[in-house]
Amino acid sequence: MRIIRGTHQRRQIVAPSNLPVRPTTDMAKESLFNILENHLYFEDVTALDLFAGTGNISYELASRGCQRITSVDIENSCVRFIRETATKLGMNAIVAVKSDVFRFLQMHKMQYDLIFADPPYECQHYDLLVKLVLDNNLLKEDGLFVVEHNKYIDFTEHPRFVDHRKYGKVNFTFFK
Repeated sequence: MRIIRGTHQRRQIVAPSNLPVRPTTDMAKESLFNILENHLYFEDVTALDLFAGTGNISYELASRGCQRITSVDIENSCVRFIRETATKLGMNAIVAVKSDVFRFLQMHKMQYDLIFADPPYECQHYDLLVKLVLDNNLLKEDGLFVVEHNKYIDFTEHPRFVDHRKYGKVNFTFFK
């Protein structure tokens, strides 16, 4: 995986092969950030990266100047890798939290400009994830919530649905 733009542009990050993750592909990540650049000024953004895995999205956000990124994952090995990599790269904006995402969302009260969620594709609780983020008022006014998912998930009828994009096998749905 590589960082596409910002202070760490073109930096390669190699995650241990034993991490239980499916990182967002570089092509999909680049397309996603092209969209985000038209909606956000990264220097003013606080972000929440749910199911953070390798921290791929968090590093990209930090490289582009995000002031604070909270990266949440349940796996000790993922949280450890994110903390070590953020320290190595001097990305002090990243705070890695070990927690079950659903429990975290029920208890957490901070609001964010951008919330990104990349649950395992076999996750059975996409609707609950969207409900917890949007109903618990975790998104700031004019904030964006992006969910990465497989082709079988369809949010187009959701009242806060904004857009859907597909890049190969990767799907992104945007909420406001």
